Amino acid sequence: MRTLIEAFSPAVMPSLSHINLKGNHLDGVALDDLLNLLRGFSCLQELEVDIPGPLGNNAVWILESLPRLSSLNGINASNILDSGKHVVDSALKPRLPDFTLAQTLVDRVIGAMWLYLMTYRLADEEKIDETSVWYVMDELGSALRHSEKANFRVAPFLFMPEGKLQSAVSYSVLWPTLDVNYGDECTRDFLFGIGEEKQRSARLTAWFHTPENYFTQEFKYYKRQLESKGLCPTNKDPSIAKGILPSNGHPLYVYTDIPQVEEFLSRPEFVLTTDPKDADIIWASMQVDEEVRKAVGIKDNQYINQFPFEACLVMKHHLAETIHEAHGSPEWLQPTYNLETHLSQLIGDYITRKRVGFDNLWILKPWNMARTIDTTVTDDISAIIRLMETGPKICQKYIERPALFKGRKFDLRYIVLVRSMKPVEIFLADVFWVRLANNQFTLEKSSLFEYETHFTVMNYIGRLNHMNTPEFVQVFEEEHEVKWFDIHQRVRTIIRSVFDSAATVHPEMHSPFSRAMYGVDVMLDHLFMPKILEVTYCPDCNRACKYDTKAIVGERAVMKGHEFFNIVFGCLFLDEMNHVTPL
Repeated sequence: MRTLIEAFSPAVMPSLSHINLKGNHLDGVALDDLLNLLRGFSCLQELEVDIPGPLGNNAVWILESLPRLSSLNGINASNILDSGKHVVDSALKPRLPDFTLAQTLVDRVIGAMWLYLMTYRLADEEKIDETSVWYVMDELGSALRHSEKANFRVAPFLFMPEGKLQSAVSYSVLWPTLDVNYGDECTRDFLFGIGEEKQRSARLTAWFHTPENYFTQEFKYYKRQLESKGLCPTNKDPSIAKGILPSNGHPLYVYTDIPQVEEFLSRPEFVLTTDPKDADIIWASMQVDEEVRKAVGIKDNQYINQFPFEACLVMKHHLAETIHEAHGSPEWLQPTYNLETHLSQLIGDYITRKRVGFDNLWILKPWNMARTIDTTVTDDISAIIRLMETGPKICQKYIERPALFKGRKFDLRYIVLVRSMKPVEIFLADVFWVRLANNQFTLEKSSLFEYETHFTVMNYIGRLNHMNTPEFVQVFEEEHEVKWFDIHQRVRTIIRSVFDSAATVHPEMHSPFSRAMYGVDVMLDHLFMPKILEVTYCPDCNRACKYDTKAIVGERAVMKGHEFFNIVFGCLFLDEMNHVTPL
């Protein structure tokens, strides 16, 4: 510290107004000592310093600690304070297309396109899900550079002469927002309307080389937080959920909007009704919230196939948050980040993995869409950040070495029946289903866009190749020389852990008038360790009702497809245990 004081002494240089500390880590100098030294320069107006660096990670905090500064890293102090920026650098180096001579032209274009792409979303009356459109502007539009003080704006514009999307012609409209003089450069804000509350500084990483140390420090802190979490206890209190069949022999009236329930619920204890107000049980595919209750006239003593706050399980970002809060970072959940809140931590993880040479393939999944809609596999950090523009997503470490079945990826769909969340009383159907990818698995970069190579849900896209579960298990055991019973026990354990996590973190889920069925998707890695993928509300049971399947666990009896919903309702409402096993 003596050397620093001698070099920069307010007594020797009382009029010093500009200090550049960039590239000087000042090892061994305490933060408080450095701040006190800088405060001693009464004329200091401009400071340049690495962020993160010797003064910390937060530009706003630095300005609050040195209130005389008018400029930090060439940016006006009031602009930084107004925007709440954490990472500020007026000279960020742009990312340039990075490729090797061995890469094909296609791979080079795909790697470079994220620096130039623009996007918008379309929805019409025939499509429930919005469609993302990506496009590249012409030479002029693509040449516009980024500026925090942009003088132009660009926006997509659809001209529909016939009033229909089919005949629409798309344009990019460019207009000035400031006075522009002859010779001025035309610029635009790549993140127009996105402030620091939406992680602006982190999102700039898609186009610029932002300070890596800031993100790695954010990741290390986040990792320590997860590691500090204890194990979630397993709730084994006695069962309190009882059958609800009236003792007078009257049947239970069921209202449903699900075709398979209407067709296959055939037990005399249950009678279908078309009026939800008359029903004892509401078995619905849509969310039954307070507005629906009031509109339909649903009463508090009617049983509903939903639990309050079940979003903590069935929405992908909430599922990860629930598990993180209960268990930290268990081996059975791949590293998962909510891109809306933890982009900096993801970037830090990505950088850390890249530095040590670990694989860096990630999968992006929308929070609340099923059937792999808008799901992408990539190893490009710019692509990850840009894909945030098509809607909120989680980013999860891709299982790069999955267990394979004859060279193809697969996952497993389990059916979980929940009678109670306090105590946790859940049952696993003795029959599960395997879902197979159609193509041989490969990590070739060109394959990352092949749906039938990297995804297993073929009910809606691609060729659906049904395989009987017992046949799959027999061939899998022979191929890999493993015992499926051992794998099944591990699956049981993690499924129980997921629901215990929800009950512990969100005790408000409990409701005595809730009984529900969930689909739980699991994938095995190359060591045959199960990884939780997602939990699905009101899962598609068309396959369960269509095929007769012999169980490979429990009593190993055959579950008749047409009996599936009779078994489900018997377990949930009549206290029966046919074809199910308690967890």
